[in-house]
Amino acid sequence: MKKSIFLNKVILLFSISLFFSCAEKPKDTTPWTPLFDGKTLNGWHQKGGEAKYTVRDGTIVGSTVHDTPNSFLTTDNMYGDFILELDYKVDSTMNSGIQIRSNSFPYYKEGRVHGYQVEIDPSERAWSAGIYDEARRGWLSTLDNNPEAQKAFKQNDWNHYRIEAIGDTIKTWINNVPAAYLIDDKTASGFICLQVHSIHADKKAGTEIIWKNINILTDSLSKYSQKSTLKPINTKNQLTVDEAKNGWKLLWDGKTTNGWRGAKLDEFPTEGWKMEDGILSVLSSGGGEARNGGDIVTTELFGDFELSVDFKLTPGANSGIKYYVDSNINKGEGSSIGLEYQILDDDIHPDAKLGNHEGSRTVSSLYDLIKADVNKPINPIGEWNTAYIISKNNHVEHWLNGVKVLEYERKSDDYKKLVSESKYKIWPNFGELDKGQILLQDHGDLVSFKNVKIRPIN
Repeated sequence: MKKSIFLNKVILLFSISLFFSCAEKPKDTTPWTPLFDGKTLNGWHQKGGEAKYTVRDGTIVGSTVHDTPNSFLTTDNMYGDFILELDYKVDSTMNSGIQIRSNSFPYYKEGRVHGYQVEIDPSERAWSAGIYDEARRGWLSTLDNNPEAQKAFKQNDWNHYRIEAIGDTIKTWINNVPAAYLIDDKTASGFICLQVHSIHADKKAGTEIIWKNINILTDSLSKYSQKSTLKPINTKNQLTVDEAKNGWKLLWDGKTTNGWRGAKLDEFPTEGWKMEDGILSVLSSGGGEARNGGDIVTTELFGDFELSVDFKLTPGANSGIKYYVDSNINKGEGSSIGLEYQILDDDIHPDAKLGNHEGSRTVSSLYDLIKADVNKPINPIGEWNTAYIISKNNHVEHWLNGVKVLEYERKSDDYKKLVSESKYKIWPNFGELDKGQILLQDHGDLVSFKNVKIRPIN
């Protein structure tokens, strides 16, 4: 009898425990939309390499193949703001990831998929759910300082990801542990991909990564968004992990005038320029060249270098990024003298149709000397673009939004001929300094800059 009473108490206690356990896990009422129907790959297509994607037992299975680049199973639809959840199980020898807000353009690295990747990393490094910028800037948010998230990954078992991309903010969780919190406005929308990474010859082909329960939410995001306990990483006017490692430095710190002065002044201009919310803007003064605050130049001189600058135009605006500048030349009216990466609204500003060489005053051209490629990828007025200039051993290239648009050999006979036919012919040895300043131009129109970075090349 006592034994029976004891067993009844045990059963009762177990039932109560089970009841409260279930009560602690409320049903998920989020109105998810499945991205995978559990039976077919409808709504998806493959880009990049030739890894194998199949459907098996209600899952998507990706398997590795030798001699092929990274492969991406890509959604047919594009997504801007969303919350995404999914489960995956990965072979311990593989590397993979979930691409979000990613794109593929014929002009960019021959169509290579690029954009944010939420990492899948079963290696000892354990950066799963960190954020990598595929085929662009490299690592944006690692898990070096997040041991809880590193420990959360389950080897040879199912893992759960939650990814929130809302506005300029991307947050990730791995198995309900906050992993990354990134603020970055490089790309606002794109497709979602399931990656199978390329493998070297010494790796076994046919290793697998498996995905299931792939669900997305695109409406009422503020209602369902979760708070993260992590401190956000803001990339504006900051070096990325790879930039810092590779010797880049900030030319503008996003806050002060340190490292800059007026081209014809000993100090930074007191008017005509504004610094606000991490954005440096030259203000409008009716389109006059250097008539308000005037150009600004670096206090440091640079020889060989790589330079990257984000810029944003307003309708009809004109400005420029100059290099190998000597601000002691031309102390009179107008802009300081140097080679110029043109910044211009080609559709409205009349300069687009002027110049000694037709088209040589259009955006990203070498001003008045060499016209940029007509197929250059320019973002609409009011959106950010990235100018990139590299000068090494007198070989110079202009890039726009990751695409090379022109190149030339500084100091060459061909270069000197171009100068002799241009407005610059009055300046002896124009553009041939071994070292010079970097300049942001005041052409009297509202133009904004951020993420001004340089890597001196020794």
